[in-house]
Amino acid sequence: MNRKTIYDRLSHRLLLIIRDEETLAPRFSMRFTGSYVLVGVVVMMLVCFLMSWISYQLISYVTSFRQSESEIDRQVVQLSMSIDSLAEALQIRDRYINDLKLVLQGESPYEVDKKGSASSNKNKVNIEEVAKITAVDSAFRSQFEQEAVADQPARNSTAVALKNIVFFTPLKGVLLGKFEPDRRHYGVDIVARKNEPIKAIADGTVLIASWTQDSGYTIGIQHANQLVSFYKHNSVLLRKVGDRVRAGDIIAIIGNTGELTDGPHLHFELWHNGKPVNPEEYISF
Repeated sequence: MNRKTIYDRLSHRLLLIIRDEETLAPRFSMRFTGSYVLVGVVVMMLVCFLMSWISYQLISYVTSFRQSESEIDRQVVQLSMSIDSLAEALQIRDRYINDLKLVLQGESPYEVDKKGSASSNKNKVNIEEVAKITAVDSAFRSQFEQEAVADQPARNSTAVALKNIVFFTPLKGVLLGKFEPDRRHYGVDIVARKNEPIKAIADGTVLIASWTQDSGYTIGIQHANQLVSFYKHNSVLLRKVGDRVRAGDIIAIIGNTGELTDGPHLHFELWHNGKPVNPEEYISF
C-alpha cells in the first residue's frame, strides 16, 4: 500500500457538490485541492487573530482615555483648589500689609479708593498734601492702636515665635525712649552721632519707604514669622518698596524728620502678628 506524501495530499483534487434533498439534482459544485483548504484555514486564523488584536487595542485605548480623562479632572480640581487657597492667602497678606500701612503711618501717602483697596501714589510725597489728612483718619488710627494694645498676644507665645531669630542691632547708641504702649509709644528711641547708618535687623522685604507727617522718612520691612520692623525719623532712605534686604544691610541714615521728634535719633518699632512688642526683649542696643 502506497503512503501519500504531504504534497500528494495538498495537490489532491476534491469536488464539493451540493444537491437538492428531494431530487438529488446538483445545486452547487466547487473544485478545490487540499492546499486551498490549508490556505483557507490559515487565512481564517489570521483574520480571527487580527480582529482580536484590534478589539484589544480599542478596549485598551478607551480604558486609558477614560483614566486619562479622570486624572485630568482630578488635577483640574486640585489646581482650582490650590488657586483658591493661594488667592485667599494673597488677599489676607494684602489686607495685613495695608492695615499696617494705614495704622502705623497714620498720615501716609496711601489712599483708599472707592473699592476699598489701598494704593500708593509715590514713595515720597509733598508735605503739604500730607498735612491735608482729615481728623477722621487720625481718629481711626487712635482707635485702631488702642484696640491693638488691648488685644496683645501673650508674651510667652510671642517669645516662642521669635526665640530662634538672631536679630542684628539697627543702630548702636544711647537708648533714651522706652517701649511704653500705655502712652502710645510703641517702640524705642536711640540717639547716635549724625549720619550714622541704620541697618536691617533681619532678612526681609521692604514694605514701605515714604515720608509721613509725624514720623518723617520711614521705612518698614516685612520679615518671616509675621514680623515687621519700622525705622522712623530718618534723613535719607536708601531702599525702596519691594527691595529684598539681608540682616545688617544699610537701609537709611539717622535723621530728625517729622513732627514727633526733638532731635536726631532713630525711633525703632517691632510688630508681631500686627501687635507691638518690646524690642529690648530681643535686641541688644
